[in-house]
Amino acid sequence: MPLTGLESKDLIMIIFGGKGGVGKTSCSVACAIGLAEKFKTLVISTDPAHSVSDSLCQHIGFRLQTVQKVMNLTAIEISADKAFQQFKEEHENELIKLFDTSTNFDAEDIQQMMSLSIPGIDEVMSFKIIIDLIEENNYEKYVVDTAPTGHALRLLSSPELLDEWIKMAAKMRWKYRYMIESFSGDYKEDEADVMLLNLKKTVKRIAALFSSRQKCEFIPVCIPEDMAIMETERLLKELQHFKITSRQMIMNNVMESDESGFCRQRKAAQSKYILKAADVFKQLQVVTVPVFPEEIKGVLALMKLKEVLFDR
Repeated sequence: MPLTGLESKDLIMIIFGGKGGVGKTSCSVACAIGLAEKFKTLVISTDPAHSVSDSLCQHIGFRLQTVQKVMNLTAIEISADKAFQQFKEEHENELIKLFDTSTNFDAEDIQQMMSLSIPGIDEVMSFKIIIDLIEENNYEKYVVDTAPTGHALRLLSSPELLDEWIKMAAKMRWKYRYMIESFSGDYKEDEADVMLLNLKKTVKRIAALFSSRQKCEFIPVCIPEDMAIMETERLLKELQHFKITSRQMIMNNVMESDESGFCRQRKAAQSKYILKAADVFKQLQVVTVPVFPEEIKGVLALMKLKEVLFDR
């Protein structure tokens, strides 16, 4: 059974995730290739390992790059560190204003603070870039290749983390505002207030996109092994917390041949886990992808995987 519903015009974002080594990148890029046959598509990697370049046999990096040999497909590999650095450079004046008016830091303290990384903010900035790309409205489909489960969950929790950071900063600003109003009777919003307001709007946009069954779908990728099934089950439970919809999943690397003793043994070993997955994930449509005889690397190999995923 192929992937379904991805060609709905309302569906904007398709996120792939799962345990390390289950084939997320291959499946996400092959899916993007399939969608690019009908839609202008952008595939986005948030994995620090950035396997999209390896998968396509083409250097991508932290910039929009046209994918060679595939019409309508563009790729980008987001660097969380560079995204955060870019944010600090774009909003240096606002951040300095925030620290200057809301803390007892002197100029040297503020500069040291600006040089530090804020725990968890990297994932926030990564997702902010995704939202910014979507709002530029240059593509019809956005396929996101995430890192293994733990990193993916931190990425998906980024709206909550950013919201907490904004609340803390707003509380600090409120004390400053109260002091100004007490002495002058009037307070005018400045660039720091505008930055916090815009970040708050970003949080709302991300939350709205996540919770929309029509606009966002998460596709877990699994393999017929016990540890992968257990981790995928935990991942799906976490997705419920974020109100993210999953309708289908990919069961990858399934042995279908029984032409040799090894194949028969492998097929038998997998069969019990396939039955377990059918029970654990009965609410999802399961798309089965067989073991390929060669490594899935390069556009031609990805095209073959695309044919399995879309049955075309």
